[in-house]
Amino acid sequence: MVCLGNICRSPLAEGIMASKLPKDKFNVDSAGTGSWHIGHSPDARSISTAKKNKLDISKQKGRQFNINDFAIYDYIYVMDKSNYDDVIELAQTSEQKNKVQIILNELYPNENMDVPDPYFGMPNGFEIVYNMLNEVCDIIADKLKVIHQ
Repeated sequence: MVCLGNICRSPLAEGIMASKLPKDKFNVDSAGTGSWHIGHSPDARSISTAKKNKLDISKQKGRQFNINDFAIYDYIYVMDKSNYDDVIELAQTSEQKNKVQIILNELYPNENMDVPDPYFGMPNGFEIVYNMLNEVCDIIADKLKVIHQ
């Protein structure tokens, strides 16, 4: 799960997705395309929103997406077109590029819709983002469970 700073959207996506998949079969992680928040906890509003939904993301630490992630992960979901472009720029092969998807395309195929960044947004922006991610993660988790039975 990749967003810009790895403190708002991608930590929520990581927590949501991890809650929907068997921990012994899947490794879910998140990262940012930027380096500003390496080692930082998620935004307090993300932690609070997750907690309201019975998820604990407080122990996550921000990290920056890097080329090694292509070797580690089979699926790389990005939150918006800008994140997509940044991650694709690091890809060295078509196989690596094919791992990268805009997350909401799982819900709205080929529409390339962004998960809005709630950092500077409305007071309920984090709840809106949580609900969007929860819905799309249901779809992704169902697909992954079938593919990796």
